[in-house]
Amino acid sequence: MRLALLPASILLAGVAHADAVQDADRLMQAYQGDVPGAALLVLEDGKPLLRKGYGLADLEQHTRVTPQTDFRLASVSKQFTAAAILLLAQDHKLSLDDSIRHWLPSLPATADRVTLRQLLSHTGGLVDYEDLIPPGRTTQLDDQDVLRMLSATPRSYFPPGSAYRYSNTGYVLLGLVVEQASGQSLQDFLARRIFQPLHMEHTLLYVHDDPTPTESKVPNRAYGYSWSKGRWLRTDQSLTSATRGDGGIYSNIDDLAKWDAALYDDRLLSDASRKAAFSPHAKVTGEPYEASYGYGWRITGETLWHSGESIGFRNVIVRWPKQHLTVILLSNRNDPEPYRTVLKIAEPFLRPASGH
Repeated sequence: MRLALLPASILLAGVAHADAVQDADRLMQAYQGDVPGAALLVLEDGKPLLRKGYGLADLEQHTRVTPQTDFRLASVSKQFTAAAILLLAQDHKLSLDDSIRHWLPSLPATADRVTLRQLLSHTGGLVDYEDLIPPGRTTQLDDQDVLRMLSATPRSYFPPGSAYRYSNTGYVLLGLVVEQASGQSLQDFLARRIFQPLHMEHTLLYVHDDPTPTESKVPNRAYGYSWSKGRWLRTDQSLTSATRGDGGIYSNIDDLAKWDAALYDDRLLSDASRKAAFSPHAKVTGEPYEASYGYGWRITGETLWHSGESIGFRNVIVRWPKQHLTVILLSNRNDPEPYRTVLKIAEPFLRPASGH
């Protein structure tokens, strides 16, 4: 086969990976056509082997997904909130062993022994804010609503540090701590300390009550969809889509490539901070996979990864640091869940590095 006849996506990867790219296209079949789509990136040594959009970002406008399409990251945002806390620790503005009540004194006395370190690793035991939403509420919750509900809830699931339970509550509160410790809004801190230094020019923390319309703030925005009663319905926002530290960032695969690159050196986080983020602090329980949890990252074997799930969005980033391979899949639909798909996509790209 002559090189000139290969599709553009295969040219990007080179002939050596042509079969792997074709395999990836086959695995991405559900996202192709006039349906809610996905953006896929395979990085090796910082270079894109595969960088491609599938399907539609906006069904109503028939806008196609491209590598520049911005998706709501959902819980993939947690690694950025964790990085913000680690940056403030590097700045000596806070300590990971601070009590959450030191920064948010309205919380009940039962939160006294809950530390920032425990919130980072989901071992704080604080009640899920989703379970505290009053029946019949129709307006979106913001971070202050979460703080008020937690402040009025003296119970917890377990003594801090004694168990693991995934907690959106913890990461909303960590976002508020970033504001208290830095004197800046969370969106400004993330922009000034992470997104701008890394030239992630199309990445932002969405703030639902900002006077600027969201559409003009999120560039090349993908809207979320859910399959219901035989058709795709736009389900872009829910009651819990306006909280920030647990899932409010929009980004695209090109910007996330820059984030991935920064995780290999100390241009942003120190060696000690990255080691802390990527070390197992708790065993993940209650999930259909084996993992430990670092700070904003799950750890399984030689992978660092995190998924993100919000109404109408399913995302995952999986990194194999020893092989310098990363696969990112962002999608604007409620199904399928992309983690297993990404592991299958990565398999042939890993073979040369692992000697298979």
